[in-house]
This record gives sequence, C-alpha cells and structure tokens, in this order.
Amino acid sequence: MQLTSGSLDEAYERLHRTGPELVGGLTNHGPMVVECLSHLGHERMVHRWLDGYAGELDDLPRGRGITSWQEALGDSRRLGDWLEHFARDDRPWQELLALWWPRLAPGMAAAATHGVIRTGHAVRALRAAEAAPRRAELGQALAYWAALWHPVPRIRPVGQRSARDALPSVPLLDVQLGRAGERLARLATTTGWAESVAALRPVDDPVGALDAVVDAALRTYGGRAAGNPVMLVHAVTAPAAVALVLPSLPPALHLASVETAWTTAAALVAAYAVRKPRPARTPAGSVEDAVEQAVHHGDAHVLKLTEVAVRANDRRAGLQAAAAAVGLVPLA
Repeated sequence: MQLTSGSLDEAYERLHRTGPELVGGLTNHGPMVVECLSHLGHERMVHRWLDGYAGELDDLPRGRGITSWQEALGDSRRLGDWLEHFARDDRPWQELLALWWPRLAPGMAAAATHGVIRTGHAVRALRAAEAAPRRAELGQALAYWAALWHPVPRIRPVGQRSARDALPSVPLLDVQLGRAGERLARLATTTGWAESVAALRPVDDPVGALDAVVDAALRTYGGRAAGNPVMLVHAVTAPAAVALVLPSLPPALHLASVETAWTTAAALVAAYAVRKPRPARTPAGSVEDAVEQAVHHGDAHVLKLTEVAVRANDRRAGLQAAAAAVGLVPLA
C-alpha cells in the first residue's frame, strides 16, 4: 500500500517533538505503530491511536552532536547527542542508511531490538513516499539504535538444517531472568548455543533465507511465547524489520544482515521461549479478521506482530501467528 496521505507524516511530526523513550525509560513504540496502522490500511486510526498514547511520551532529549561516533556508540547517556547528530546529517536517506547500517547491525540487539525495528518501518515509509518527516524518522531511528547499541556475536551458518528445524532447537538459558542485555550476555556460556546457531544451512539466497527465519520465528512464537509473550515478539519483528530494509541496502551487505538477524532471533528464543511448547491457537477467521482484532485491541506489540504475520501469510505462517498475537500479548 502506498503511504501517500498526510496522516503518517503528521503523526511523525507529533512524535518527533517527544523522545525515543517513554516516561520511565521503556521504548516509544509510537513511530513503529503509526507506520504499521498505515500499512495495514487503517490510516484513519493513526491519530486516534496516538492521542491515547501521547500521555506516556517523554520529552525530547537535547544534545550537541557527536565528534567521535566510535566513542559514543552504545552510550545511552548520549541519546540527545545522537539525535542531534542525525538531525544535522542531510545526505540522501539511501546514502545515510548504507553508511550506518554496517556500523549498527552488529548491535542489532540494541534496546531489545527496537533500534532495528524502528529503522525498518522508517525505511518502508520512505520507499513508499519520500517526505521530510519520514527522512527525520529514519534519523531518529538510527540515533536510538546507536545510543543503545548492544552487540550479539554473528555466528556463520555452516550446517544443513532449515530455519524451521534449527530455531526451535536452540538451547534455552538455564535461568531466564534479568533484562534483555543480561540474558543475552549469558549465551556465550550456554552449552551448545553457538553450535545450534551454526547448524543452519549457509545462506545462498538472502531474501529467501530471511523469509525463512521470519516464518520460523512466527511458528515458534505461536507455541512457545507463553512465558514472556511481549519479549518473544521481537524474535519475529527484528528479522522482519531487516527484511524491510534489505531491498534498500547494497547487495554486499545482504549476507551479514541475514546472518545477524538469524543470530539475533535465535538469541531471543533462547532467552525467552518456554521449554514445553503448547498448541498454537487455531485461527477462527480470515486475515482481515485478525487485523481488525489487532486494531481494536490497540496494543503496540499486538499490532506489530500481526502486521508481520499478515506479510508472511502467503508463506503459510501468518494467520496462526496473528491469532496467537491477539491471544498472548495483551498486557494487564
């Protein structure tokens, strides 16, 4: 769907007067959700949804810019500086993306993967229609990613397994406690972790391989998200965001992008999936029904996961995961 009306751009302008995080330090999901609503054909809901969300938004942090990006990378105290840095950069968005993607992609786990997810939605909006608010949104997404950059080691696939078989087989953390960064740090000492990730067959078709990772994550979510349904959403939405960006990246960056997305999805499954799968919910209606349920529900994670499930529906993974999203993600 072409995002050509003004509602999305107006929503971006509203959101850019606030910060990338909510009061209390959680991620501001507003920019991602308004793009999802627009893409799903519910642009009329954008401002209504944002009106209900606005009370949670924090002030826009101020900064003075970056002199050494290497020293500032991953320093959350310099979020305002990163925002100012990207606000000053006026190069074409494709050039900006090509420059910063290889710098930031090794830290795909930043802010529980919200940096890459927000970037993916911004890139899709720009491909649909170039406009100043969308270009500003890409800058803010990259700034948030840079400030909260957190590395996950890239493990090269050398095995024979499909993503569908390999993802449910990754060993889980013995103790699934702590914040995302704390959990992911323990993977290095988890027996069999690196071997399970390397068991994926090598990537020869980046687009197809990334689709397979997203589909595997959707299936895994449907049966193993009950322990922490919100966090496990990101095992789906992070590689799905990379899929949104891949067409706009130089081909030389495709292989590393897919391998990092695979490792990140596997890391989140290891950190948050339940040990004993339970049957996924059987969808009771059409894809359109699932979308209507998600829009009516209004939760950011429900909407984002459902949007990915709709994209994947032609790959026979989507509707079941959309039903699981509406059933599992709602917050008390």
